[in-house]
Amino acid sequence: MNGRIMASIAAAIFVFLGLNLYLGWNGHLFWETAFPSVRAGWFWAVYWIFALSYLAAALLRNFLPYRAGAVLKVIGSYGLGLLFYSLILIPLADIAAWVMRLSGVEREQSILISGWTVVALLALVFLIGSYNAWNTVIRSYELVVPKSAGDGRRELRIAVASDLHLGAVVGKKQLARLADSMDELKPDLILLAGDVLDDSIEPFIKENMADVMQRLKAPLGVFACLGNHEYIGGHVGEYIKRMQAIGIEVLTDKVVEIGSSFYVAGRKDRAEEHSPQGGRLSVEQLLDEADRTKPVILLDHQPYGLAAASAAGVDLMLSGHTHRGQMAPAHLVTRKLFELDWGYLRKGAMHVIVSSGYGLWGPPVRLGSRSEIIDIKLKFA
Repeated sequence: MNGRIMASIAAAIFVFLGLNLYLGWNGHLFWETAFPSVRAGWFWAVYWIFALSYLAAALLRNFLPYRAGAVLKVIGSYGLGLLFYSLILIPLADIAAWVMRLSGVEREQSILISGWTVVALLALVFLIGSYNAWNTVIRSYELVVPKSAGDGRRELRIAVASDLHLGAVVGKKQLARLADSMDELKPDLILLAGDVLDDSIEPFIKENMADVMQRLKAPLGVFACLGNHEYIGGHVGEYIKRMQAIGIEVLTDKVVEIGSSFYVAGRKDRAEEHSPQGGRLSVEQLLDEADRTKPVILLDHQPYGLAAASAAGVDLMLSGHTHRGQMAPAHLVTRKLFELDWGYLRKGAMHVIVSSGYGLWGPPVRLGSRSEIIDIKLKFA
């Protein structure tokens, strides 16, 4: 690891700790005012457990027992959610308290009013956000591709899930719910648009998640592409082998023809472009040997290069990655970063669908987005 990367990590940790000190100081003032008979040390102990657990789980991953690391990550995930929304609410509360004091309200009263308001809003955010995170919706699309599929096929039903992020937070229970939902949809084809893993493959192995994952079945097969989080864990090869063993093919710059009817293509993730191994194929190169008079479905985790995919003859592009920001107002950022950060877009003759994802990264909270499964009824000319 070079000096520039080390300096960047150190700077990020410094900023992280600085922000937590600011939030903790505000929490300390509120605690002393609201609970004067309870020692402030209890507040700081609980606060730093939530604030530092995610960082500790990441830095000590290779040294901690598996269960201890998983517990730290879960606690830290909630801590990240508290950090995110506290950084929005507490500065506003500080301003409100200052205005109240200018208008004659006593200092202690201003702290209590602003503090309890922040507590109530954080509780509301986590209640709504938890519901959105764990209660999945089915989003349905009926699309027409102006091409003839082989074997006289007129229709195709596809179930799509992206961003499962299987790990310490999203585990076997939620994966079983996905399998149940897919089974109810009775699709012809199941597609997983990347980030099946959260980062490390260890929870997938330790919790025997493959036993549940292999319940994903469809007559025409189950296919996946890589996401950036598979690369973070550094076990891409092992992940592909374990998926293959349960009947799920991970398409890494590969095209498969399904029953001489249509093609499913899967790209390596965009993260591959920065790897020492030398990048990934363009969509044009990927489809070089495909008969593009037949329908082409493309799995590409990160929704970039829509125009290039359309020009290459792709009929349906499926992506995830964005989570639609996961926690509002982060969706305002993803909206600026991507041509399409969620939902449906027609790009030339190509249909594009970007999912907000089934699982989640970090905090088990969704605000302004939902856990979703995509149900597509594709009709051919």
